[in-house]
Amino acid sequence: MTNFLVVLESAWVIKDVRSVDDAIGIAISEAGKRLNPSAKFVEVEAGVIGCPSCEEELPCALLVARTALVGMRMEMKVYQADSSEHAGRIAKSVIGKALRDVPLEIIEVEEV
Repeated sequence: MTNFLVVLESAWVIKDVRSVDDAIGIAISEAGKRLNPSAKFVEVEAGVIGCPSCEEELPCALLVARTALVGMRMEMKVYQADSSEHAGRIAKSVIGKALRDVPLEIIEVEEV
């Protein structure tokens, strides 16, 4: 059995927001509230994407008509998993229970 660091990506919708920075802050705050206390060990941060032309990192958020879609990254350490696939399923289950109706996708599983 091995320990793994699992990184998941999620999408969070924020309504009635005026700026991308506000939307990111609200999304991280709401996710943190829903993860506490059952999964407070999950690290939550805003996702980033690379600009295709200049390769600069940009926040992963889109704001249209005062409604934002924020891409977020969540990291969780999984201990004593049988394989990387098993660790991914464990992380997705734990985070998914706390964040019902939030789409999650495993983007990286790394042995630690």
